[in-house]
Amino acid sequence: MTFNKYPAVKLSDELPCHVGWPAILQRISSAMEARHVRLAVFECYQGVDEDWIEQALTAHFGQVTFIRSTEAFLSESCILELTRDDATDDRIFGRMTQLTMTDFLNADHVAEIQRQLKKWQGLVVVVGPGASLVAGPLPGVRIYCDLARWEIQGRMRRQAVAGLGLSNANDPIETLYKRGYFIDWRVCDALKRAGIEEWDFWLDANREDAPKMISAQTFDAALDQAVSRPFSVVPFFDPGPWGGEWMRERFQLDHEAANYAWCFNCVPEENSLLFDFSGNLFEMPSINVVFFRPDELLGQRIRSRFGEEFPIRFDFLDTIRGGNLSLQVHPLKEYIQKEFGLSYTQDESYYMLDTDENARVYLGFKTNADPVAMEAELRQAQHSGTFDAEKYVESWPAKKHDHFLIPAGTIHCSGKGCMVLEISATPYIFTFKLWDWGRLGLDGKPRPINIDRGMEVMQWDRNRDWTSSNLINRIQVLRECSQYTEESTGLHDLEFIETRRHWQTGPVTHDTEGNLCVMMLIEGEEAIIESPDHAFTPSVVHYAEAFILPAQIGKFTVRPHGNSDGKKIATIKAYVR
Repeated sequence: MTFNKYPAVKLSDELPCHVGWPAILQRISSAMEARHVRLAVFECYQGVDEDWIEQALTAHFGQVTFIRSTEAFLSESCILELTRDDATDDRIFGRMTQLTMTDFLNADHVAEIQRQLKKWQGLVVVVGPGASLVAGPLPGVRIYCDLARWEIQGRMRRQAVAGLGLSNANDPIETLYKRGYFIDWRVCDALKRAGIEEWDFWLDANREDAPKMISAQTFDAALDQAVSRPFSVVPFFDPGPWGGEWMRERFQLDHEAANYAWCFNCVPEENSLLFDFSGNLFEMPSINVVFFRPDELLGQRIRSRFGEEFPIRFDFLDTIRGGNLSLQVHPLKEYIQKEFGLSYTQDESYYMLDTDENARVYLGFKTNADPVAMEAELRQAQHSGTFDAEKYVESWPAKKHDHFLIPAGTIHCSGKGCMVLEISATPYIFTFKLWDWGRLGLDGKPRPINIDRGMEVMQWDRNRDWTSSNLINRIQVLRECSQYTEESTGLHDLEFIETRRHWQTGPVTHDTEGNLCVMMLIEGEEAIIESPDHAFTPSVVHYAEAFILPAQIGKFTVRPHGNSDGKKIATIKAYVR
């Protein structure tokens, strides 16, 4: 089957992209000469290799005076104290920081560097996170060096990235990720957004063997084109202790990996976005579109409710020829606000893209399940290594195209034999694991268990009858005609996402109505998305590919295409109610 692992937004050939250090530095030199300045500022996202930049500039220019932004940072001990409340002592959970990059800087050191900058002759380069603040208002050329989240995590695993102002690159990946998620990425994102009018150029720092740079004007044009049409972000895949084989086989993934447990295929905070400049692919974090084109992408109603956040998440969980997910629960809205500083919570759903014949989903409690006894047995299981989940938790047979709804506070997990499309609210790390089936993570260590937190949020009235009536296949036929059937499949009234499924043999007209939509082809090989008034170039999508419909595009049609022409296909669409 066809599955596009590297979707890209095709841009007009007139838009320039500078590829390789010689072309990049020649363009920067021209800009500096035109402005009669000798200062270049390389503002870096966390994880960008400053040595790589310094080596390239030295090789090209020869004599260069370099200033690392870290020279102006507070001491490591001060930064640890500054971030203590947000970093917390918890193994995996922190609190969303309100700190800014300025808080990490020593004002006296910044002032001294700025005094020196006025004196130095020749080319001077300030580089690193916060470099633009260290350089201050001095005239120069400013380059934003961006990095995709998935690349940052890969560098963390290779012990090539430390926390802002710290020397902790050898810490465990979960520690580095926690600090990034709750502190460093928030700080870097805030500076990126605040300085948007400052950046003259944007550098794609993801591939050190092939750096690419575009101007601020080209950056703006690329974002404009992205939100004027359907587009997809770049999916990424990762193994896990329960991972399966369905994705490896269907998507032709690397056979060297132990398995494939996850795929984030529409989580813009984590995914990247590719722009195609005449065959040269420029990569940036897809969250940039959310930050810098919020009204066009999200729509004003969603933006007023969620801010510059993408509230819908599509991802895959593969347990076919794998194992059960951990038995888990997600926090209620009040809890996630109080404990972690988020404004909305991790409501979820499991849509069965495929299953094997024995697939099951654990969801809701057994009638009359005893909370005290269950808690005691969960705690004992951490020592004994055994827990009878089916004594307390209902398990339900699962088949292809079933839809299980999982409002926060509902105990759940996918059993083995399921290819799950999660259609959920965007928060994605706030999982309180209660039982992990007595196994170890891929690192050979037990994964974190959060019984205390889980007991605080579990809703014990969600028993067999309630779950059956409210959370399993709550499918309603809304419209039927010769060419299609439209159904509502969820989500539950406690969740803010609506899901609509269309079974169709011909075209179906949709309308964003000024509201962000995310869709996926869930049956059939291929479909085409078109504008009734030819406002955008038609887009072809394949089975299991997620695609984003920006709020501003209005009406669009979806119809079978290619090998699916004349056959029945199905799509599922998610949007905020």
